Amino acid sequence: MKGELIVMLTNNDTTVANAEDIYRQAADLPVQCWGFKDIGLPREDMSALVELMRNDSKHTFLEIVSLSEDECMEGARIAVECRFDYLMGTVYYESVHTYLRDNDKKFFPFCGAVEGHPSTLRGSINEIVSDAKRLEKLGVQGIDLLAYRHNDSPEELCRRVVNELNIPVVIAGSIGSYERISKMKEIGPFGFTMGTALFDGVFSNSESFRDQLMAVIEFMS
Repeated sequence: MKGELIVMLTNNDTTVANAEDIYRQAADLPVQCWGFKDIGLPREDMSALVELMRNDSKHTFLEIVSLSEDECMEGARIAVECRFDYLMGTVYYESVHTYLRDNDKKFFPFCGAVEGHPSTLRGSINEIVSDAKRLEKLGVQGIDLLAYRHNDSPEELCRRVVNELNIPVVIAGSIGSYERISKMKEIGPFGFTMGTALFDGVFSNSESFRDQLMAVIEFMS
């Protein structure tokens, strides 16, 4: 799997209240990777939505933007209890990594210095690449890179991290234009997330989420 679109049922870093309805309207489209945040839905609704996706043979992603160890561990527990395939985000903590590894979940933590909500990425490109390599050595299965939340040459940052690591890299956040989709196709990460842009209607004149997603799929193909 490379260059995969990961559709996030989130708007402004919060899972939309009608996420299941939105998913059902678009589940037949040729997108294999779906996910959402830990904020916005009750736990039982999250679990039911993941089960629906798994029954459709989708790959499921939970993204956590919390930063404290306790909050990150709670996100890991959600990933395990709701049976997600991947946990993306969180600051790296050995306790979280151990728990996810023991429960056979793939862990893609943030690299670099992540701050605030919505999240921003701080540090020089060299510092972020170095941190990503540190995480690779610690044995994580992949990296969650907030490249477009960084104010210094985000595409150079993407290329460096993708090219210098031997584990998958997901580019997350602020990919909301055909130009940036083209950059993702050129750079070739493992995947990239898209959520808010699909709800904001930037890819088609239609207000329909399904039509927005269809426009992106057609462009990518």
